[in-house]
Amino acid sequence: MRVVFQRVKKARVTVGDRVVAEIGAGAVLLVGIRRDDTSKDVEFLARKCLGLRVFEDGEGKMNLSVSDIHGDLLAVSQFTLYGDTRKGRRPSFTDAAPPGKAHQLYEEFVSVLRTSGLRIQKGSFGELMLVEIHNDGPVTLIIDSR
Repeated sequence: MRVVFQRVKKARVTVGDRVVAEIGAGAVLLVGIRRDDTSKDVEFLARKCLGLRVFEDGEGKMNLSVSDIHGDLLAVSQFTLYGDTRKGRRPSFTDAAPPGKAHQLYEEFVSVLRTSGLRIQKGSFGELMLVEIHNDGPVTLIIDSR
């Protein structure tokens, strides 16, 4: 499992002309599910995202987590995080989980995030989305479960 964690001032997901999710300060989590991922990977990465200290404290040092600042989280499923571009010019997505499994683990991931009590929003699984991200810093990290 892989998450691209982006610290944001605000973010929004639109499907067609409908806004399906919107957050203020916090983080956008672009979530890729691999074929062989399990609930153990989901739990590990969700807890890692909740505790990652990338928000500034009163002295301007990155010492606070999204939980510490009571920030918002927006989780967006993104199978393209497992696109393999080593051969040719068209990515291969054979490492990405099939849609049914990916959807189940994505929903589990969101459920674990919700146990934090923070405001959690999510994109529309399987839909063509416009994701507007106002990256803060910019701070962008790639987190893998292995």
